[in-house]
Amino acid sequence: MLHRRNLLALPLSLMWAPLDSVRAQESKSETLSMKVAVGGKAFLQYAPLTIAERLGYFKEAGVDVEIVDVAGGARALEALVGGSAEVTAGAFDHTIQMQAKNQQIVGIVLFGRHPSFALAVRNEKASTYRDVRDLKGMKVGVTALGSQTQFMVEYLAIRAGLASSEISFVNVGGGAGAIAAIRHGAVDAVVTGEPALTTLVASGDAIIVADTRTSDGTIGLFGGLYPSGTMYARAGFIDRNPRTVQAFADAMVRALAWINQATAENIADVLPAEWAAPNRDLFLASIRGTRDMFSPDGKFSLEGAQVAFHVLSTVDPRLQSAKINLEATFTNAFVDKAQAIIVQK
Repeated sequence: MLHRRNLLALPLSLMWAPLDSVRAQESKSETLSMKVAVGGKAFLQYAPLTIAERLGYFKEAGVDVEIVDVAGGARALEALVGGSAEVTAGAFDHTIQMQAKNQQIVGIVLFGRHPSFALAVRNEKASTYRDVRDLKGMKVGVTALGSQTQFMVEYLAIRAGLASSEISFVNVGGGAGAIAAIRHGAVDAVVTGEPALTTLVASGDAIIVADTRTSDGTIGLFGGLYPSGTMYARAGFIDRNPRTVQAFADAMVRALAWINQATAENIADVLPAEWAAPNRDLFLASIRGTRDMFSPDGKFSLEGAQVAFHVLSTVDPRLQSAKINLEATFTNAFVDKAQAIIVQK
């Protein structure tokens, strides 16, 4: 099912080259600036990006970062492919899907060790819900059509013997949109992240029936850790801008190291105050309940990529015949260098 593609790997060769070789190919024309697209900046799983920004880590690394918030991961990917962003904070899935379309998208920092979403059923429907098969005929809200939130439900449905076409998927956008869709009865269930999930459960509006907010929950559903939150870029941009990418990775890895040592209160204090509104206690509970979703070091693994491929090829059988080189979907070269800098300090 998986095959090496030397042709795909060649443009990325400098990523696995010794650091001195990378430095030798640094372009003097690099601007050390970039636009980063993110599909729902206020989702807690994207907090490392905002923390790196608000703690000044990008500036200290010497890179000028403009964060562009869009409606969902699919739109963030579109921004990258369309050229309106140089880097995207999105699902690792996209690196596999785009390689199948002969477009080389490469993960440079893994900040989310699992999807960090959950499927929540509206309280009025919860009494008749027994398992995933009961989603048949339901309207299920997702962050964006074609996003990882939709793939999660499709994977669970197929495994339960339910065709994904028997579920109506509705684009509800970010956390606020998910909460509104459930409370107004626009959807019967929703897949969203924190802090929306804790808010819906605490208010009695929904119950969680499938959960990937923790490592244990993710392993239970997918059989292994499923890499999710990824900073990825086009292979050509990485090859032409190694200094810029390295500076960006330095800041992101530094943010992950800070999160790994911080308390929930520390994290909430750094994030925008409106993220915790209207109930800071619920927001703190969201952080405490999902702490293990953040990668401590930013590194990818081939095992995680294999789990992602298994899920995606289940949802889209066309991927089963695609020649995918999973080793070309990510690089740890920049993260390894960033880790070395942190150790030296």
